[in-house]
Amino acid sequence: MTTQIVILAAGMGSRLGRSLPKPLTELSDGRTIMGQQFDNIHHAFGRDADVTVVVGYKLEHIMEAFPAASFVYNEQYDQTNTSKSLLRALQASGNGGVLWMNGDVVFDPEVLDRVRPLIVRDQSFVTVNTASVSDEEVKYTTSAEGYIDQLSKTVKGGLGEAVGINYVSSRDKAVLIRQLQKVGAQDYFERGIELAIERNGMLVEPLDISDLYAVEIDFAEDLERANLHV
Repeated sequence: MTTQIVILAAGMGSRLGRSLPKPLTELSDGRTIMGQQFDNIHHAFGRDADVTVVVGYKLEHIMEAFPAASFVYNEQYDQTNTSKSLLRALQASGNGGVLWMNGDVVFDPEVLDRVRPLIVRDQSFVTVNTASVSDEEVKYTTSAEGYIDQLSKTVKGGLGEAVGINYVSSRDKAVLIRQLQKVGAQDYFERGIELAIERNGMLVEPLDISDLYAVEIDFAEDLERANLHV
């Protein structure tokens, strides 16, 4: 199985207060955030996994750190959000589905083992944590059939939080690209998913990884929490 994998790493990550791009933040075990992501990818998909990194802010540092990766440039990294970075990556991808992740997520290697069956089925999904429902995080609800219904930070009565590791199937990719083209520059990619569900009937499974760790690093306390696991 050849899986196309994208890491979104174009943003400035100013909330963490570091001079380098946030994915290059060092963890307590000596690896960087993106370094542990590559380790997890290689664990699940092998050393020859097809990885594309969307870069923007201080891109040369990321390109130097991971020379074996492919790169897509979001030249408007300081004016756009993850929706437009994902759009560029999907437009540059080959045939087939795409697994993508935010470049600031520290997560258990077993997460990618768990997602493999859905990728083999070519089923679009969003990984979720049902153990926490924070106001500041992207939350979700489901339809009567169990698929994702709403997906945003403003969801009321959320069943859990989106973790930031997702997959779009080969049959859904064109629809998602169209909706990502329509959303605002400052929208997160979740808005594109939500519109594809609402307007095109895209079926997106919530994949529960609550028993595994996955920490999105926005603030110093997130980094401290992540370092308890690595």
